Amino acid sequence: MMNIRQLQKYPSLVFASITLAAYGLLLPFTGFYWDDWPFAFIAKFLGPAEFNPAFAPFRPFLGPIFYFTTSLIPPVPFYWQVFALVIRFIIGIAAWWMFKQIWPERPRVALIAAFFILIFPGYSQHWVAYTHINQELIPLIFYLLSFGFSFKGLRTQKNIYIIIALLLQLCGIFPTEYFFGIEGIRFLLLFAFFQGGLVERFIKTLRAWWPFLLVWILNAAWLIYYYKFGPYTSYEVTATQSLTVLSFLREALDALWKAGFYAWIQILPLTFTSLPAPASLLSLGLILLSFIFLVPYLKTSEQTTEDNQKTFAISLILIGIPAILLGRLPSLAAGLPLTLQSSYDRFMVSMIIGGSLFLLGMIELLFGNSRVKNYIFALVIALGIGQQFFNANIFRRDWENQRDIYWQMAWRIPALKPNTLLLTHQMPIDYETDISFTAPINWMYAPAEPSRADLPYLMLYTEKRLGGTTLPSFAPNIPITFPYRTRTFNGSTSQAVVFYIPQNGCLHVFDPSRGDMDVYSKLPDVLVDAIPLSDPSRIITNPETPAAPMFFPEPEHEWCYYFTKAGLAEQTDDYQTVVSLADEAISLGYKPTDPSEWFVFIKAYALTGNIRAAEKLSTAALAEDARIRKSLCTVWEQVHVDSLKGSENEIQQALLTFKCNPQ
Repeated sequence: MMNIRQLQKYPSLVFASITLAAYGLLLPFTGFYWDDWPFAFIAKFLGPAEFNPAFAPFRPFLGPIFYFTTSLIPPVPFYWQVFALVIRFIIGIAAWWMFKQIWPERPRVALIAAFFILIFPGYSQHWVAYTHINQELIPLIFYLLSFGFSFKGLRTQKNIYIIIALLLQLCGIFPTEYFFGIEGIRFLLLFAFFQGGLVERFIKTLRAWWPFLLVWILNAAWLIYYYKFGPYTSYEVTATQSLTVLSFLREALDALWKAGFYAWIQILPLTFTSLPAPASLLSLGLILLSFIFLVPYLKTSEQTTEDNQKTFAISLILIGIPAILLGRLPSLAAGLPLTLQSSYDRFMVSMIIGGSLFLLGMIELLFGNSRVKNYIFALVIALGIGQQFFNANIFRRDWENQRDIYWQMAWRIPALKPNTLLLTHQMPIDYETDISFTAPINWMYAPAEPSRADLPYLMLYTEKRLGGTTLPSFAPNIPITFPYRTRTFNGSTSQAVVFYIPQNGCLHVFDPSRGDMDVYSKLPDVLVDAIPLSDPSRIITNPETPAAPMFFPEPEHEWCYYFTKAGLAEQTDDYQTVVSLADEAISLGYKPTDPSEWFVFIKAYALTGNIRAAEKLSTAALAEDARIRKSLCTVWEQVHVDSLKGSENEIQQALLTFKCNPQ
């Protein structure tokens, strides 16, 4: 068995081990997220070639990257997560090779810097693999290699390497604006590379950098055209007009703090504040095991103390600070926030180099003792591994939540009429938007219609869209047209199904004819006001082929299964089936976390003559949450109107019992 000392001969195995520990342990339990779904939908139904026109209005040079990768890999989550693991490993190796070209006399520094880039903990979006492999990580590899070849060309004086570096720069900078700023890092590295006085070094740097500067200027001209005059329609750019000197300084300090300091240790407050949660304990355990492994490995890789250590450390810091700011520049210019542990930390990808060099320089400067530095380096890398494992668990839970959502939709909505608009307030999930959900919904409900020019279904969040161009108001018969890459949804507000999934509850489809505006009046106004638009008749209750979620086996039938099936039965006034579902769920010990979910069963028991069972459930629901009394009374008033003859007196008594003020 290979020991730690032998591993020194095979650093690639160490890169692979770190990659696997940080990103691979929960890989089988992760899936598609955010823009992964629309991209996977395109690949599945329209083919890889469709990415070229799909990206024409957004980032046209990304189209070929998506075309290439999606031609090789089918739109299956597991395959893309494995591919993401391979890409991460390549990033680590590419960074190591790059730093060895820059500092061939400092192999230990090159190795540590590459490890820092490999596990950079400020970037949590690794598991949004379909999107970020193509959109950011592959261009990042191109840029790392471009840096490396430019220094290889300088050292060997072979122009072929400079040409390769320029071609790689083109492949790294044009596909996405994320990396627009990091070309300035090449200038900083070149300036540190050359010897002599400041003026002499500056002239030498310009002589070496000018071809890359021309490409940078060309890219800047392209971005200005595309943002201002071209067809770019991705982000709403709130350019720097509102960016004052004070706000710029604040954003700059925020970026330095997060990329240079806090991101590296954020796993500690994240875990300590959530102990003894299993994910926190496992993350801390992985940090400890990684530290135990890394300390002896880094010890075997120790070099003799390099000359001018402090000067070199200061140069790293002076490169790292502007490198972080240059990385922040594109997202700042677009008016986008830099928020850790959210989808916005994807902008950290352009600060990976700067943040890693800055921290490396700080450690080199502050700790002169080689053994102490060894422990610090091992701890930083171990914390990064633990952070990425912690992130993986967040995405694992998100994938489980997606499974529950899609299956609840399949149980409650077996099929949908085409051109249906799905409206909801907000899904109880972090990494998917209404536009993200639109793709799997079309995948589920229209799997046999890949060639349609129009998109059959669209989901919109009322919280986000009301009052905008997509959803101007809740007035009936308003046309809804929404371009979805190369397809378009065409419907109207009178072709809608309004539903809701609370944070700890089950999916409910609203029916205005059953008084749902009164029953659910305590929900957010932007949802309640949409209820009159809901038309459950657009749900096909007994299709030949019911919808089934992709990639998810059907989960065990627990409370939400019985609740959603009861809602489907109620839609056809099949209250006997609702009662049967209630009896089965109760006998199995299931009950809701949201007591309002008893309402459909209360109504069914009462309308089938079992007033006592309805009263018993009503009492239990009120005991859980007295605030539902008004809604419960509305249910009983509906029962009073719809009830069978002969039960009026019992229902009147129930209304009195629950203080519903019967007429």
